[in-house]
Amino acid sequence: MSTLLILGSKPEPVLPPAGAFDALACANASGNTAARLGLPRPRYTVMSAILTSGRKPANLLALEALRGLGTDILYLYPRHRPTQTALPGWLLYLKHYRTKAWHVRRTLKALDYRWREFRDPGIEHCLRLMRSLCVEDPTVVGLMTQKQPSTGMLALALGIAEGGFSRYVLAGFSFEITHAYAQNPLIAERGSASRHAATDIAMLQCLSRKLGTIFTTEPIVHERAGVPLLPEAAAVARPQSAAAR
Repeated sequence: MSTLLILGSKPEPVLPPAGAFDALACANASGNTAARLGLPRPRYTVMSAILTSGRKPANLLALEALRGLGTDILYLYPRHRPTQTALPGWLLYLKHYRTKAWHVRRTLKALDYRWREFRDPGIEHCLRLMRSLCVEDPTVVGLMTQKQPSTGMLALALGIAEGGFSRYVLAGFSFEITHAYAQNPLIAERGSASRHAATDIAMLQCLSRKLGTIFTTEPIVHERAGVPLLPEAAAVARPQSAAAR
């Protein structure tokens, strides 16, 4: 049985036992958590283009947490293209240039973040993949029109689409905007609930029912999305950082 661990960035993730997974996938800056906990280099990392937009302090904190780290494959999760705008194309480009692939690469290289392969599949491909895996479930599709799935959900979808794994384990997910590497300034502004939560929960419910191969180590994911708890994780204590061991 080949298992892919998908790691989110919530504080104190419940990890599966050593040897219970074969490869690691990360979302945004969860590679920082992986490095601190002594996990292997991610097979791939999915990173939102919003991180380099320069709009919010939370994004700058995430970038700093990635300094000096790396991944084998880096997937860019692009932002939605504006559907209605009176701006001419060149001005629109200038307004959003910080979320373009070339700017993302340049920003990450300045932080000494390394990758073997950079992939930019495009926002339409990413959303189409997730809809397809959910067999165009009307609830999922409807919620996706309101808020696209989180980076973590795309990391799961890419692992499923890649094939070669018989089991997928979600750790470090909470449907909140808390992070292990820093206090998120957005919490004081709008609370800790993630705006992706409803879409993510519907997507997980659908994929869990359809595949039967998705598990979680996080009780909150089990309770809210119905994803089965990983049997091997039942007796696992909260992990300590590699430095504290």
